[in-house]
Amino acid sequence: MTEASTTPPQSNAANMQAKRKKSFAIFGAILAIIAVVYAVWALFLNHFVSTDNAYVGAETASITSMVNGQVQQVLVKDTQTVKQGDVLVQIDNRDAKIAVAAAQAELTKAKRQYKQTRANSSALNSQVFVSDDGIHSAEAQVQKAQVDLGKAEKELLRRQQLSASGAISKEELSTAQIAVENAKAGLAVSQATLAQAKSNQKAAQSTLAANDALIQDSNENSTPDVLIAETKLKQALLDLERTQIKAPLDGVVTRRNIQVGQRVAPGTVMMMVVPVSQLYVDANFKESQLEKVRAGQKVSLVSDLYGDAVEFHGTVQGFSGGTGAAFALIPAQNATGNWIKVVQRLPVRITLDPQELAKHPLRVGLSMEAKIDLRSK
Repeated sequence: MTEASTTPPQSNAANMQAKRKKSFAIFGAILAIIAVVYAVWALFLNHFVSTDNAYVGAETASITSMVNGQVQQVLVKDTQTVKQGDVLVQIDNRDAKIAVAAAQAELTKAKRQYKQTRANSSALNSQVFVSDDGIHSAEAQVQKAQVDLGKAEKELLRRQQLSASGAISKEELSTAQIAVENAKAGLAVSQATLAQAKSNQKAAQSTLAANDALIQDSNENSTPDVLIAETKLKQALLDLERTQIKAPLDGVVTRRNIQVGQRVAPGTVMMMVVPVSQLYVDANFKESQLEKVRAGQKVSLVSDLYGDAVEFHGTVQGFSGGTGAAFALIPAQNATGNWIKVVQRLPVRITLDPQELAKHPLRVGLSMEAKIDLRSK
């Protein structure tokens, strides 16, 4: 009975060998699976880095007033879509129109003053020419007075000679002497008249020179007073134009905080316009993921809004200048004995396809999942 129940040694050895072969086969299969998985990962999955820490952003336009005034109309509401150039807010423009009218009047006045100055130059130039005639006339009077004086002096000398012989009376001699004095006085008067004429000519020439200096090398449109008036008119027209506050770009109105009747000052923020066709994504990747990430690489993105059914495509635009922790309001202070290393995340800016955004609109702040293809360039 003992011999019948005892297993032969050859049978035990065969069983052990079979078990070893089976174990090696299982181990080999596991190694093969691991090799295949590694090969698939190395060939197909190792060329991507992804993150779900990504959010939609945009260069939002703040709509502000550039003039003082009272709000007359608010033509848009929150969530309303607007086009570039659409009027958003109308400010009371009556004061601006008055300023334009005043500036136009100043410009007209400046042009008329230029014309008057040019006309004065013509009149002063004529006065200079007329003064020449006056000088010539005064010079002729001086010459005549000199001739008359010489004639009177000769008559006096002749009568003095006759008076010595008693040929003429004392009365005639006295008359000749008076004639000489009158001739001298007439000469003095004519000489003074000549001097006055020359002085008047010099004064006219000085006035003409001063008047010409105001319009020298200029015309009605280039004189300084006219240019200043034109500048004031342009400023007034610009202020009038700015009473209509227009959308600087296409987008959606948000955060409207202005009401009709409210008085605004330059710099008052009235609302914001989000350019939904120019959105981007800031994806926060771990610093250990960015070794092979380069600008220009292709990115596939999925939003929580549409789910996996809609895939967006974008391009890496660039990297932020620092991590989120570096620009935090209260940065982390690691200069302590209890420092623990935390993996940092760096924002990567990703531009989106405008055509895809038009088909499936997004909004600022929505969550996204981004996956960068490291093989793309």
